[in-house]
Amino acid sequence: MDKYFRISELGSNYRKEILGGITTFVTMSYILIVHPKIMEAAGIPFQATFTATIISAFFGTLVMGLYAKRPFAIAPYMGENAFIAFTVVKVLGYSWQQAIAAIFVSGIIFTLITVLKLRKWLVNGIPKNMTISFTVGIGLFLTFIGLNESGIVVVGSPGAPVHIGDLSSLHSLLAIAGFIIISILIMLKKNSAIIIGLLLITIAGIIFGDIALPEKYFDSSLNLNALFWQMDFSKVFTWGFIPVILTVLVMDFVDTMGTLLGVSYKADLLDDNGNLPEIQKPMLVDALSTVVAGIFGTTSTGAFIESAAGVQAGARTGLASVVTALLFLSAIFLAPILSIFPGYAYGPAMVVVGMLMFSSVKDLQLDDISELVPSFIIIILMSFTYNMGIGMTAGFIVYPLMKIFLGKIKEISGALWVLAAISILFFAFYPY
Repeated sequence: MDKYFRISELGSNYRKEILGGITTFVTMSYILIVHPKIMEAAGIPFQATFTATIISAFFGTLVMGLYAKRPFAIAPYMGENAFIAFTVVKVLGYSWQQAIAAIFVSGIIFTLITVLKLRKWLVNGIPKNMTISFTVGIGLFLTFIGLNESGIVVVGSPGAPVHIGDLSSLHSLLAIAGFIIISILIMLKKNSAIIIGLLLITIAGIIFGDIALPEKYFDSSLNLNALFWQMDFSKVFTWGFIPVILTVLVMDFVDTMGTLLGVSYKADLLDDNGNLPEIQKPMLVDALSTVVAGIFGTTSTGAFIESAAGVQAGARTGLASVVTALLFLSAIFLAPILSIFPGYAYGPAMVVVGMLMFSSVKDLQLDDISELVPSFIIIILMSFTYNMGIGMTAGFIVYPLMKIFLGKIKEISGALWVLAAISILFFAFYPY
């Protein structure tokens, strides 16, 4: 097993990999509850989506571990689920069955361009400074999500989109305590810092009476038939549906690419040229997982930025992903237990991981304005639009523009020209 996963070669050990896998799962376990809740808005039953989420996450994460051998967890994307539920179904008026058909088709297209190595060519053509910007942007995005989940930052008014939460509330105080505890444990070089912080704050919530213990701890109910192969392809080949498929394609592509490069940079898995060796393997896993997601009736899946929490805990190999995958499978029976983890427990963990990823800003080349502007656009828009894809696609457009105006057109790779063109189409056809 050590040789297969290259555990010793990558400076890890079994304890770090298992702990990293557990940390990733606990940090992103909220997806099992939040994702089905969002899809309910599209008229999909909660229990059915819950089961579909587990199956797609288990399949993708397990294959990521055994085939790609990377410490990345796969699950339905936040952001894309909201796009499907609220824009495609609620605003554009398509049925959820037609929306899931778009997911399936995009997965097939992704699989084809991955097998043809077009995705690898595109990703390897991205400049190192942009790769680091993805890391920093993901860090800021994670921090923003964590602050919001913790209640420290809340939605404001039209004049002030966000503002400080009630810092005297139990939730905010426990979240702040969680951040301090995890930070101190990291300073003490404890690999279990995040998982310890999560558990301590959850236990504190139980002690203070804020968290009610579930009536039952295990639930073996399954619902595989409600969403399995329920796709409606009647609108797939119509002009009005093209923007939907294009949007799903671009969001999935840039989200996965940003996560793979950003988390890999922090885990020191990139080569001297800033590329992830054998990147086609995790990209193929991402594509196949989206196909499986469509078959079982849920939205696009891909590498989750919360994988960074597992990396921070020491994960470096696919063994961590195998551990996370098995925990996803067990979640079929552990849903009542998982549902008790509150936002103010996992929110601080996301803030800490975001902080550590944001620290990569020191590696950015900022004395060249043609590098500074796209990096700034990527980092800021990732967080302020609450959408990783928007930030990255905007960066792909701005980068060549800066190089052209400064007479540095030779620094633009062929792949970057293609990414810029795709990004322009994305903004042109995006159903705002």
